[in-house]
Amino acid sequence: MSTTLSPHLQPDSGRRRTTGRLKRANGQLTALIAAVESGADCRNVVTQLSAVRGALDKAGFELISTAMRDCLTEPVDILAAGGVQPGLPGQKATLEEIRTLFLRLT
Repeated sequence: MSTTLSPHLQPDSGRRRTTGRLKRANGQLTALIAAVESGADCRNVVTQLSAVRGALDKAGFELISTAMRDCLTEPVDILAAGGVQPGLPGQKATLEEIRTLFLRLT
């Protein structure tokens, strides 16, 4: 049994979106550090801090979303044959592992 993912569901696509979000957060964090070092207004600093936090949260949710799509599109015959062993490097995450990771973000 073979599964074909549409281009917007490809793991590389999710990786690119996550990387983009992390780079955005990195830029926001750099600006935040500069604002704190320069003694910027507290309101500005808190606003920038909120933006960094939001960008990191979205990156985490993107990672989890990609993992969920990947796990849910895994061929059933591979799962039934014991082809996935939770926690091993290079193995797909189980739904329970994904749930646990998701809850860590909230």
